[in-house]
Amino acid sequence: MNINVMESTAFIDATAAGTEGFYLLGWGADYPGATNFYDYHFAADTNLQFGDLYPDLVEEIRAAGKISDPAARQVHYDKVNQLLKDDVVMIPVAHGASATAFKASIGGAHASPLGNEVMGVLTSDSDQFVWMQSGEPATLWCIDETDGETLRACEQIFEALLSFKVGSTEVEPGLAESYVANDDATEWTFTLRQGVQFHDGALLDASDVVASYAAVWDAASPNHVGRTGNFEYFTAFFNKFLNATE
Repeated sequence: MNINVMESTAFIDATAAGTEGFYLLGWGADYPGATNFYDYHFAADTNLQFGDLYPDLVEEIRAAGKISDPAARQVHYDKVNQLLKDDVVMIPVAHGASATAFKASIGGAHASPLGNEVMGVLTSDSDQFVWMQSGEPATLWCIDETDGETLRACEQIFEALLSFKVGSTEVEPGLAESYVANDDATEWTFTLRQGVQFHDGALLDASDVVASYAAVWDAASPNHVGRTGNFEYFTAFFNKFLNATE
C-alpha cells in the first residue's frame, strides 16, 4: 500500500472532483444542521467525493431540506440513513471533537464545536499571536470554499447577519439585530444593526446584504468569481444559480 500525502486544498479539490478512489476524509460541521452534512456530501452535483449521486438518496435529502418541521424532516432522514447503509456510499470511522489547544498565557481561550474560534476575544501577553492549523487557507474570498482551514480564517474578517455565541452553537444577532420568519420558513425578514461601518468608513445598509448574496447566487454578478467557480456549498443547498449560462 502506498500512502499519498497531499496538501489540504489540493486534497479537497481532488476528492470533490471524484479523482481519489480510497481516502480518509475528516469533516467538521459549519453549523448544527443535518443539511450541512447530507446535502453537501450526497446531493450536490458539484461534489463527487463519494462517486456518482444516488437519485433515491438525493430525492429524500432534498425533500427533507424543504421542510421546517423537525418531526416531518426526520421521516426523510430516517430513509436517508437506511439508504446510506444499503448503498455503503461511505463508511464512518469515528466521531471527532475539537482538538484546539492554547498556551496557558492566552486569555479567552475556547474550543468551538464548529471550528470557528473567534480570535478577536483572545488576549495575550505579547503583541504577536500565532495560530497553527493543518493547512493554509486556500483564499480569503470564501464564498467558493468548503474547507475548515479557509473558513476559520474568513470567520475573523467577515461578519454575517447572525452569529454563534463564542464556543457554542447558540445563535445570536450579528449584523442583524433581529429577524422573523413566516410559518413555513420560506420568507425571512432581517432588521440590520444601525451604524455598522466597513473598514473604509462606509455604512452598512440593505443593498450591501443583497450584493453579498448576489455574489454567490447571481451568475451575472461581477463578484460571482471564485477560486474554482463551483460554489459547492451554495449549489448543494439551493441547487442552481440565477442567470446561469448553462
